[in-house]
Amino acid sequence: MWPIFDYGRFVSIISSSDVYGVVWMRSLAQLHKMANLRVLVGVKRVIDYAVKIRVKPDNSGVVTDGVKHSMNPFCEIAMEEAVRLKEKKLAKEIIAVSCGPAQAQETIRTALAMGADRGIHVEVTGKSIDGDNNQTGQMTAALLDWPQATFASEVTKENDHLKVVREIDGGLETVKVTLPAVITADLRLNEPRYATLPNIMKAKKKKIAKHKAADFGVDLTPTLEVVGVEDPPVRQAGQKVESTEELVAKLKDSGVV
Repeated sequence: MWPIFDYGRFVSIISSSDVYGVVWMRSLAQLHKMANLRVLVGVKRVIDYAVKIRVKPDNSGVVTDGVKHSMNPFCEIAMEEAVRLKEKKLAKEIIAVSCGPAQAQETIRTALAMGADRGIHVEVTGKSIDGDNNQTGQMTAALLDWPQATFASEVTKENDHLKVVREIDGGLETVKVTLPAVITADLRLNEPRYATLPNIMKAKKKKIAKHKAADFGVDLTPTLEVVGVEDPPVRQAGQKVESTEELVAKLKDSGVV
């Protein structure tokens, strides 16, 4: 989909799951003129987080027919961060993009109601759910040869770069990235807003440009085969004990100690 844009200076904010909840920014003038940045936010249509996932009888995937879908929660976080950047006068325009079936336009409309200015839909046949593989941001940065800051819990502007606080196993790490860059959004980056009724109505009038993957010479031939999908093993019920002695006895009986 890259030929859609005349790339200049960007920042990309991508969710930390396997979505393309991505935000790119382009500078129309000097890099320090952050108010002229345009933000591209990738949003993905997935099974709603509140729906109980069911595996198909043939173990070829999960049931998607007749199941409620919505925007991936991490994509909502990425969109919220883009809107906040615009509210701080650090961005000029927000563009929401989604790759998927025709229903993906509903997800784009949600992004438009949250604050995006316009949308782009790249039609891709077939159905997709979020695999939570945490690879979209890193792959995007590698393909574009941009610096990246993953698992961002805070993003702030400092002079001609962005300071990103990211969560790591040992605590927090602060990095600085110059534009263009890729940033993946962590759960604690922000709390997404709810779209108001007036904004939902306005979103219906905003433009969504429609394209096909073939328009950009993208080969959709699968390179990954799903061998099988299974439910996680059922967790065994726990037991309550009345004393430390009883606990130790049960651990010995089970061979743990």
